[in-house]
Amino acid sequence: MSTVQTTGSASDIYAKINAAGKTSSTSSTATTSAEEQQTRFLKLLTTQLKNQDPLNPMDNAQMTSQLAQMSTVSGIEKLNTTLNSLVDSVGNSQSMQAASMIGKKVTATGTQLNLASGAAYGGINLSGAADQVTIHIKDSTGKEIQTEVLGAQKAGVLNFAWDGTTAAGTTATDGLYKFSVEAVQGGKSVSADTLQVGTVSALVRSSTGFLLDLGPLGTVDFKNVQQIL
Repeated sequence: MSTVQTTGSASDIYAKINAAGKTSSTSSTATTSAEEQQTRFLKLLTTQLKNQDPLNPMDNAQMTSQLAQMSTVSGIEKLNTTLNSLVDSVGNSQSMQAASMIGKKVTATGTQLNLASGAAYGGINLSGAADQVTIHIKDSTGKEIQTEVLGAQKAGVLNFAWDGTTAAGTTATDGLYKFSVEAVQGGKSVSADTLQVGTVSALVRSSTGFLLDLGPLGTVDFKNVQQIL
């Protein structure tokens, strides 16, 4: 009686699947779809059953194990497809949201003030209530040209406007200025973040997401936008 050699374990089956894919494909490299893998697996499993040793047939546990492994591979493939679809959907949604901001004023983390036609706007995000909030405005050389006292303020985001008047009583020329914030409560410092206000003129796509072009203020990350005014 001639000896019939079995096809081996599940690892052998996957090795044959990969080998079959390499020999039958005319392209250098290609990603095998879940359907193709499943078809090859079933063909190999059928061949294995037909040629098994009648005196030593494959037991149910071994067959179940191989089917379970194939099911896992197929499930992972479908999960990856679903996740990729979800990522694309989120990206498209973010693109639409960002595009809808064109022409609108937004506040985002930054220290710049854009003085134009006698008006500049900025914002402050206070971590807690303060009994005294002071804004220090500086020119391009770092020289302080004006101090604005806003008095007591509640925690949260607040906006302010500067008319370009300097401490010397003159009017500053249009352009970019910088500002810093000093906030205290009962003599103790209160954490405060500076926010710059600009008009969205364009949408720029980068490797990390979407950037909003604020004209003279440069670009800011879409995720750093604090308010839409």
